[in-house]
Amino acid sequence: MKRAATLLLLATTLAASPLMAQTPAPQPILPESLRWFSPPNNPLVRGAWMLGAEQDAGAYVFRVTLARNAKLPVHTHPDTRHTTVLSGTLYVGFGDVFDESRMAAVPAGGLYVAPANVPHYLWAKDGDVSYQEVGVGPTATVPVAR
Repeated sequence: MKRAATLLLLATTLAASPLMAQTPAPQPILPESLRWFSPPNNPLVRGAWMLGAEQDAGAYVFRVTLARNAKLPVHTHPDTRHTTVLSGTLYVGFGDVFDESRMAAVPAGGLYVAPANVPHYLWAKDGDVSYQEVGVGPTATVPVAR
């Protein structure tokens, strides 16, 4: 009985070996390979598409860095965005007017959700901030006129 079990285990292992050999290795996307850009007239803000792109349909991952005191004025997005703060503390406010008294601090490791078409604004009040947004495109950043 033991010999039959051993032979069965050996046969299963040998049969599965070609399948395991065909499994592709992970392909990491590293920060140094990203193509960073800044919005017009706001050099304290940099962004890079890690997966997907603004005009593409489907899931995307967008990485952003804000230098100390950088502000993103009131804007919206056509899709819901889930944002995780990677480093620093990001101050976030919702509404049609940039109001520092109504902002919430989101520390590193925290997450906030910006619902589709809801005006919001951001500030790196205390120092440099890095965060990552995920959503489903196509997407855009639409400034809210005052």
